[in-house]
Amino acid sequence: VQLVESGGGSVQPGGSLRLSCAASGFTFIRYEMSWYRQAPGKERELVATITSGISSTNYADSVKGRFTISRDNTKNTVYLQMNSLKPEDTAVYYCKAHWYANYWGQGTQVTVSS
Repeated sequence: VQLVESGGGSVQPGGSLRLSCAASGFTFIRYEMSWYRQAPGKERELVATITSGISSTNYADSVKGRFTISRDNTKNTVYLQMNSLKPEDTAVYYCKAHWYANYWGQGTQVTVSS
């Protein structure tokens, strides 16, 4: 099982990034997929979730209207489009797969700074 995040980097406030998480080794279409983030000195927090099946989405209040989670089941990939980025969005971003088991990626750093 592998979850490999990519797309992180450094951006100025107000900028955009698109994170990708490529999955392998399990039946991706059956799994709910989520993005979490962890800032230095803080607990890991849920950012966004997309379900299997009808791909219903949910977002943390802090990112609603700015971030969009999506999935491509033909590519076994989940995305997080992040717009209007703020310094408080700085964190390591992780993707997670959940069904009968939980799988985590290794994380990708996002830094928002002027």
